[in-house]
Amino acid sequence: MTKITSEDVCKVANLARLELDEKEVIIYAEQLQKILGYIDQLEKVNTDQIPPTTRAVEVVNVFRDDSILNNSSREDLLELAPSREGDFFRVPKILSD
Repeated sequence: MTKITSEDVCKVANLARLELDEKEVIIYAEQLQKILGYIDQLEKVNTDQIPPTTRAVEVVNVFRDDSILNNSSREDLLELAPSREGDFFRVPKILSD
């Protein structure tokens, strides 16, 4: 496992446009080193018999029958509008001339 150096942290901070003082650089280098240590431990676990997954809980789509429903007529729908003008819904004016 490679060691994370202060120079590595400074380079990444520069790429991310972050300003870090020397104390922060040292802290982040130590924290990143610990994270890589945990990853190194995980790489040692035998996962040959474990199937790959994309999520912890499998998601299943619930389908319904595609059936035609008796819809209301156009006139019935227009009657539900608070205000109408002929075959159209009448709405308040939102743009000025």
